[in-house]
Amino acid sequence: MSVSHSGLVLLLAALEDHLIGDPRGWLHPVQVIGWLIQKYANLAIAFCPSGYLRRLAGILLGLTLIIGSGIFGWSIVAIFREIHPLWGYAVEIVLLASCFAQKSLQVAVEDVLESIDLQDLTIARSRLSLYVGRDTDRLERSEILRALLETVGENAVDGVTAPLFYAILGLFIPGVGVLPLALAYKAASTLDSMVGYLHEPYTDLGWFSAQLEDRLTWLPCRLTVLTLSLCSGKPLEVLAICRRDGIKDPSPNSGWSETVYAAILRVQLGGKNTYKGIVKEKPLLGDALEPITRDKIDRALNLTSYCFLLWLAIALILSLLLLP
Repeated sequence: MSVSHSGLVLLLAALEDHLIGDPRGWLHPVQVIGWLIQKYANLAIAFCPSGYLRRLAGILLGLTLIIGSGIFGWSIVAIFREIHPLWGYAVEIVLLASCFAQKSLQVAVEDVLESIDLQDLTIARSRLSLYVGRDTDRLERSEILRALLETVGENAVDGVTAPLFYAILGLFIPGVGVLPLALAYKAASTLDSMVGYLHEPYTDLGWFSAQLEDRLTWLPCRLTVLTLSLCSGKPLEVLAICRRDGIKDPSPNSGWSETVYAAILRVQLGGKNTYKGIVKEKPLLGDALEPITRDKIDRALNLTSYCFLLWLAIALILSLLLLP
């Protein structure tokens, strides 16, 4: 038995993301998706009044971009395979690797931690502002560390395990392959981050995309929570805290993903954040048994890697057993 072609692509894409991540200066698929979303959103806001017309425009945007991204992924690989099979595999590996953000997440977090290690909170705040939506200009060291850990907890699912989940799902669907579903999920995630807001002018335009992304993320989020709980060695304790606190967050997913890290690391996330000068109280997740430290954040990144590698190993083993 040997690993299937799609299984090999999945393995090499994961390896590329681990070793290289997103090369500087390369056009990233998310940039293209984001450009399309922004152009469409500007037109919809200009020509569709709030209400059902803008909601219809949002539904059209969501369905077209998500389905279109999946079709594009399948088609571009097929075209390059016609030129030469190796070109097809190369394009598929590069595009699939771009769907995984494990290396990017690690680089972003370590970029901020480097400034903290140098005792330069001014630079740390400035670097953190590139990755989070909250105001960072007055954050103390403990709040910067909390923001980093919350970023790891939330993006571990959206940027790492959920794209992997859909790549694995495509692996076992005949004729689909590992790229189309992962790229379609990436489009859904990008839509949610750009137009899935609860305030104007995106309330109606982004409603469908936000709802759809929540549902697409629901299962991979719960599987991530379950996997990390088992890896912690104290699954019943961790799951109990997740059931208690995961439902506190308005998001059906980010509360659970942040809580599982808080529970395993014995820290508390959430609390007071400021967004454009407006103070918002986020629900408290986990128990404040220990302070958030650099070591805790390193452990959170390692937990994400363990989950990714475990899913990847299981997928490859199953592909050996089940695929021709």
